Amino acid sequence: MVPAADVVRKTVDAYVQAVAHGTVDDILALYAEGATVEDPVGTEVRTTEQAIREFYAVLEPLEQSAELLACKIASNSAAFHFRLVSKFGENTFEVAPIDVMEFDDDGRITSMRAYWSPEDLVQLSGN
Repeated sequence: MVPAADVVRKTVDAYVQAVAHGTVDDILALYAEGATVEDPVGTEVRTTEQAIREFYAVLEPLEQSAELLACKIASNSAAFHFRLVSKFGENTFEVAPIDVMEFDDDGRITSMRAYWSPEDLVQLSGN
C-alpha cells in the first residue's frame, strides 16, 4: 500500500522543522526501523539507528532555521528542496540540498538521500 500524498507531505514538513528546531529523537521518530541515510550522496550510507542518531546529533545544539522551497511527491517517494541556515559561533552558513526520500505505508522514512556538496555551503556572515 502506498501512503497518501498528504501523509508524505506531513512527514516532509515535520522533517524540515525537526532538522532545524527539533531533537535527534524528533527526527528519528520520522524514520522507519531499518531506514538508511546517505547525506550527502556518495558518502557512506548509514544503516543503523545508532549511525543515523550520531549523524543528526551534530545538528541538535545549533541555532537554525529552515524553509521548504519545493516538494514533489510520487507514489511512496518525495523529492524536496529546502534551505537550512545554521549559526556556528559568529558565522552563519546556508545550504539548500535536494533530499529524496522513500516512505513506508505509514508515511515513515525508509530511505533518505541528500544531494549537495561542500561547494553548496554558503557563508552568509562572520569571518
